[in-house]
Amino acid sequence: MPNSPYPDDQPAGLVAKEVVGDNAAALSVSEISAALKRMVEDRFGFVRVRGEITGFKRAASGHLYLGLKDENARLDAVMWRGTAGRLPFVPEDGLEVIATGKLTTYPGRSNYQLVIERMEVAGEGALLALLAKTKARLEAEGLFAPARKQPIPFLPRTIGVVTSPTGAVIRDILHRLSDRFPVRVLVWPVLVQGQGAAVQIAAAVRGFSAMTGPDRPDTLIVARGGGSIEDLWGFNEEEVVRAIADCTIPVISAVGHETDTTLADFAADLRAPTPTAAAELAVPVRSELINQIGELALRKRRAVQRPLQLGRERLAARAERMPQPQTLLSPYAQRLDDQAERLRRGLTDRTQLARGELQRVAGRLSLPLVTARAGQARGRLDGLARLFVSLDPDRVLQRGYVRVTDGAGRTVMSQGAAAGETALTLHFRDGALGVAVGDAPPTSPRNPPRPKSPPPGASEAQGKLL
Repeated sequence: MPNSPYPDDQPAGLVAKEVVGDNAAALSVSEISAALKRMVEDRFGFVRVRGEITGFKRAASGHLYLGLKDENARLDAVMWRGTAGRLPFVPEDGLEVIATGKLTTYPGRSNYQLVIERMEVAGEGALLALLAKTKARLEAEGLFAPARKQPIPFLPRTIGVVTSPTGAVIRDILHRLSDRFPVRVLVWPVLVQGQGAAVQIAAAVRGFSAMTGPDRPDTLIVARGGGSIEDLWGFNEEEVVRAIADCTIPVISAVGHETDTTLADFAADLRAPTPTAAAELAVPVRSELINQIGELALRKRRAVQRPLQLGRERLAARAERMPQPQTLLSPYAQRLDDQAERLRRGLTDRTQLARGELQRVAGRLSLPLVTARAGQARGRLDGLARLFVSLDPDRVLQRGYVRVTDGAGRTVMSQGAAAGETALTLHFRDGALGVAVGDAPPTSPRNPPRPKSPPPGASEAQGKLL
């Protein structure tokens, strides 16, 4: 309900009603409510109230409604949606807070309430209690489970750093990376404490995670220097914890000193005690890698040469144990000598035996006996030659006879054999003559027909045959 300004105690435009027996003007409920509202807001325009949250609820509109109480009293409070969106923690019943704002009245229920413009946890004990509750709730969701942890790359090409662009943290990280192993570094500047720090840190982590292409970091470092629990509270915010847990890039958390612990440390894939230690965990030492590579190369050469050296040693040992060639060949040389000697003796014995046999045969081969046997053989050979000449069928051809052969060259011995041939060959002393066999009737060999005179020009052989 809007405030109604009054120039004086009498509201403008109002007419006081006369009351019998009373001269004072009567005020309406709205008038008295507005007067109270003005008086309360003027008197309590800025207050800081410490109390325990009770009856906390978040409306669908985003406004927060709660009460602040102590041992003796309770104060209603409201936080509008715009302010609630910047709240660095999640309010809950039982949490002791310090609320800063102004008192106002709510005429609809005739009560007063605190409009909270800023709220913070009261005291370190309350912050630790809130931290423990938040940790238990997020841990129950599995955000800190070891199964979610990603391995840190051994040698990243690009490292992303989420931290303040000013201060010693970024300088320490860059200096340590340059000393150990120079790599490409992308810095996403953010606030690391105060109002709005959690929103910027979460946005930076999500921004790096959403990057694609060659500029995408292989490792992410979320870092800030040491401080009180209030200074580090932005890294305990649920928004930051969830962003780190959901990041697809391995995250190294380096918040505060070694004794400081935030929920970001539990959500990260690896916790470093300091920002400098985070740089040491992100990259190896280049000089050590070079030495290690050299040592590995030396070991490799030794590993390659060792079998060769062992092989040479084994070969030399076996060669020493092997017998000399002369020792191996001496039995065979002796056997060869024995065989040669046996061959020589065998040839000598065989020659002597052959010489004795020749002498025995030569004793039986006297010249008169050989001459007599040669004459007998010559006589016999001459007899066989004469018999061969007398049995030669062509010898009689010299005396005017003719020998008749068939087509196969066989001598025809009878008239019947000649009649079965179509052609015959007549052999004379001065050559051969082929004739065809005619159809003349057969004649008896005992009464041969009287030969007729041959036709003119016919040969003497043809005339005799016809």
